[in-house]
Amino acid sequence: MKFGFFVSPQFNADQDMGQAIANMSEQVRIARANGFESIWVPQHFLTHPMRMFQPHELLARLSANAEGMRLGTGILLLSMLNPIAVAEQAVTLDWMSEGGYVLAAGMGYRNAEFQAMGIPMKQRVGRLVEAVELIRRLWREERVTHHGKYFTVEDCGLSLRPRHPEGCSLWVGGAAEPSIERAAKIADAWLGSFTSDIPALSAMYRTYRGARPAEATDIPETPLCRECFVGETASAARSHARGPIIRKYAAYDSWDNKLSGGLSDSFDAECDEKFIIGDAAHVRDLIARYRDELGVSTLILRMSWPGLNHAHTRSSIKQFGAIIRDFA
Repeated sequence: MKFGFFVSPQFNADQDMGQAIANMSEQVRIARANGFESIWVPQHFLTHPMRMFQPHELLARLSANAEGMRLGTGILLLSMLNPIAVAEQAVTLDWMSEGGYVLAAGMGYRNAEFQAMGIPMKQRVGRLVEAVELIRRLWREERVTHHGKYFTVEDCGLSLRPRHPEGCSLWVGGAAEPSIERAAKIADAWLGSFTSDIPALSAMYRTYRGARPAEATDIPETPLCRECFVGETASAARSHARGPIIRKYAAYDSWDNKLSGGLSDSFDAECDEKFIIGDAAHVRDLIARYRDELGVSTLILRMSWPGLNHAHTRSSIKQFGAIIRDFA
């Protein structure tokens, strides 16, 4: 299995942003030293009072601490972005990572973001599908002419092409059945989200594999995002992670994410079905379950949330290093 480190770029309003950058850089250095093979950064806009860095810019900064690691977005809100700009930014990061950039994209779900970006939400599916098609052509072809419903390119080529002629890896996220089926048809992989429990994920993977084109005989990578914390004891791990995760999911709920569900009363009952939290032995068992029951090949782990002590995050990452070696 491969393990990715999901950098949490979200911070409370009272935190120092300069120190936040230093903390994220240190976390990436520790993750690299302990066997993580990739780093990932999400995207949202207009998150006040929560403070949040943007993914491509942050990945460029963190790439200095991530030599030899893949750099990925998880996820980029492609439906409300210009695909030409995204394609150009992606190639810059692809060269910074020696051909290791992954564009993981999705539609987005927050009305406030679409409204502020001037994009009707009813266009998000069409814009995503057309953007994926156009980005792939721009990566692979020297010059492109594209007359689509939303975007037009007239005999132009990118300023820089990806390191590999086939372009960068392109994944698509989304938890609704149509989104999963769409990912099976247009993307290199479907990226499963943090918010679904294991029984729901099992059904989602069946949907994904069943929707793959007949000629696609193999699935090169099966990635999944999970919340993760490793403590000296199981009770200590839950004690450190409980409050920050509950507050994080309350923020999801306030952003119209209907899939997250309230956790304040159900954290302990749902913990093992949604999260990877515990002492090292328990975490190993949970990871084996994701591998054996769901066929997950790449686990992308968020190990920090607003309000969690940075020292606890450092310790958790270091303890996870021994677990990575068990799954090599």
